[in-house]
Amino acid sequence: MSPLLTSTAYFPPAHWFVLASECGAWYTEAHENYQKGGWRNRCRIAGPNGVQLLSIPLEKGKHQKKPIQEVRISYRNEWWREHEQAIKTAYGRSPFFEYYAEELFDVARSRPATLWDLNQELTEVVLRLVHWDVPRLETETFISGETPGFNRVKQPAASLTPYPQVFTDRHGFLPGLSVLDALFCLGPQLVTSQIAPQNPPPGNPA
Repeated sequence: MSPLLTSTAYFPPAHWFVLASECGAWYTEAHENYQKGGWRNRCRIAGPNGVQLLSIPLEKGKHQKKPIQEVRISYRNEWWREHEQAIKTAYGRSPFFEYYAEELFDVARSRPATLWDLNQELTEVVLRLVHWDVPRLETETFISGETPGFNRVKQPAASLTPYPQVFTDRHGFLPGLSVLDALFCLGPQLVTSQIAPQNPPPGNPA
């Protein structure tokens, strides 16, 4: 099967990890220009009030024309403290939170300069925590949408087969969330999860 190709992402959707396992390798597009939308600087978690969107502020400028590896994060406010608190509120009672959270928090506390560096480091920590054994690579040149030989995440959005979430009793199973949800709720079982087709959340990318 052809390898999976995705953009960089802030705590990527959980089903990307499972799709990458099925594809046998995962390439991250390292030579695109930054684009709004998608998951490059945001993620979805499940908190006590339902789905919550976390977004990383970027330094002002024409991000649309900047190579993805040059897009800089803004630290004018302590956004990571807000994200950290939101993640603790959402997953503090999950089975694997105490085992994984601090290593992830330490990455952002180190204040990586670029969005690319932050995303790459966070994803590498997740992969190490779940004992990932699938090759994860970066593209050497830009891969256009018409380039054959790669699998891409497409509509309709996919999600993991339902599993017990922290607030399932309040909201039922919420699909299409960040890897944080499956990581804290499933732990190493994330890599053996199954994909179930889901309708994409309104207004959000796959």
